[in-house]
Amino acid sequence: MRARSALFDLYGDHLRARGSQAPVAALVRLLAPVGIAAPAVRTAISRMVIQGWLEPVALPEGRGYRASEQATRRLDEARERIYRRREEPWDGHWHLVLLTPPGDRSARVRLRADLAYLGYAELSDAVWIGPVASPELAGVLVRAGASARTAHARDVDPPPVEAWDLPALRASYDGWPGVARDLVARHLAAPGDPDRAAFAARFHLVHEWRKFLFADPGLPAEVLPPDWPRAAAARHFAVEADRLKPAADRFVAGCLPGAADCRP
Repeated sequence: MRARSALFDLYGDHLRARGSQAPVAALVRLLAPVGIAAPAVRTAISRMVIQGWLEPVALPEGRGYRASEQATRRLDEARERIYRRREEPWDGHWHLVLLTPPGDRSARVRLRADLAYLGYAELSDAVWIGPVASPELAGVLVRAGASARTAHARDVDPPPVEAWDLPALRASYDGWPGVARDLVARHLAAPGDPDRAAFAARFHLVHEWRKFLFADPGLPAEVLPPDWPRAAAARHFAVEADRLKPAADRFVAGCLPGAADCRP
């Protein structure tokens, strides 16, 4: 697990409901149970400030960092997708993005990753398609130095589902319950503070499930096979995440300002 991803998970899953901010010392304490060392945390914070995801803030306990407006939008959207309990209705329209990519190669690589995260796939050269129009698209294009024309298409025949690797995605969903059970059991068997173990177990559970945000475009049921395994995998994730949450919340509360019993 990389420190940057771990910080996104921490702010999105634990700090969003606690003001979206924390002192540096608390961030270090909270990421220690998941194997992120203090120097890596501090380096990742510095880079996320430069990238506009975090903002320095003066707190009574010392220097801290708050999620930026840009980060808050991304975290809220990600949280909605992570904990989505039901499928949203689809209006039958595909969203087309006719892209003029940036000249810089690294910007193009980042743009491709961002478009995939938003649910788009490259249908042909510089033509991307998604099941819905993402409200984040304009910001992603601006940050990359790119531009695009967009359009909605209803009668796409055949449906462009081959633009995504659905066989690989199905295999990942089918294997998810076993992955989740092994991950949680390994953490909960560790000696020591059970709340700390539950926090680490839930943190890694959410982190692994979050990877589906980058792989699954959220295609509507109308264009997927009737036995598509996403719903069953999501139910398994929700049950385990809910079961671990009370103990994980106790550990987080103990590591934030005003508590003296956090054990990194």
